[in-house]
Amino acid sequence: MDERKQQVLRAIVTLYTNDGEPIGSHLLSEHMDLAVSTATLRNEMAALTRLGLLEQPHTSAGRVPSGAGYRYYIDHLMSTGTLSARQKAEIDARFAGFDYDPPRLVIEAARALSEQTGLMVAATTPRAEDIRIAHFQITQVGRSKAAVLAVTSAGGVLTRVARTEADLTEEDIRTGNVLINRALAFLTAADASPAILQGLQMAFGERADALMPVARAAHLLLREAGNAVTAVEGIANLLKYPETAAHLPQLLEFSSDHLRLARSIIPANDRLTVTLGSDEGASLPNGVAVMSRRYMAGNGLRGGMAIIGPDRMPYGKLCPILEYYTLRLGQAMSGSRQHEQ
Repeated sequence: MDERKQQVLRAIVTLYTNDGEPIGSHLLSEHMDLAVSTATLRNEMAALTRLGLLEQPHTSAGRVPSGAGYRYYIDHLMSTGTLSARQKAEIDARFAGFDYDPPRLVIEAARALSEQTGLMVAATTPRAEDIRIAHFQITQVGRSKAAVLAVTSAGGVLTRVARTEADLTEEDIRTGNVLINRALAFLTAADASPAILQGLQMAFGERADALMPVARAAHLLLREAGNAVTAVEGIANLLKYPETAAHLPQLLEFSSDHLRLARSIIPANDRLTVTLGSDEGASLPNGVAVMSRRYMAGNGLRGGMAIIGPDRMPYGKLCPILEYYTLRLGQAMSGSRQHEQ
């Protein structure tokens, strides 16, 4: 891979991104500022094909990048731009209008990024093994219903409605708030044992029949507190590209498995990661790519955001956009504008 071959590969990836049509030597010559003939360019394209970095569709004399070609381009040749102050201000304005409850925030951020990029986007709320519920609050919402609100250590609000066997009195609600918080607040999901419910039943005494449905709802909220909520937006955008439209059933299955999806879009480090369907061990169809970036929300909590589309998507253009979205998402989750880049 001498410098000219690298220039040719970079140019073909860039040109193929535009419309998905195979690239011929004449178009390549017009695009590249090289004092070489089209015959020389054809020779370089043939050499890149022998290296496995380009492919030649049967119906065309042009070339397209292979999976290995995209991998080489992403790892060695890709250059990323930076967002202008105006572009950042536009994204900031979007975030200013979002609901900052974590589940709603990731839905709105994913929708905004999908609209901006024209691709599918997935995002998760912060996730950590030791996430806790800092406070429970019981509110009567009907003669035989009570809402249990739980504020998590990540700043989210979870709710469940409990149907009670008997009307709750004001004293029941005061007692339930005190005893449930005493028993369940600041525990982890791993601590949510049946023994805690048994202890609460004894503590409620003669009002156990009325209060135990509420306690069970709070217990379930604790068990679910560490689960990441995953938002998926822009699935219909995948129909615009033959590469992704051909694999839509697999991608729908992938996007509906929220636990698997959440694991795949939270990289192990702070670097932006691109996974290609052609990568060894990837669980994606060929021709599909996932560009993901994690964000930190304080207190060791982390979430992720990803752009999903064809492997010919414009990585250099999308990288700074995804970087800034995850920066703002982390700041919104933690309530901080520190560390802005």
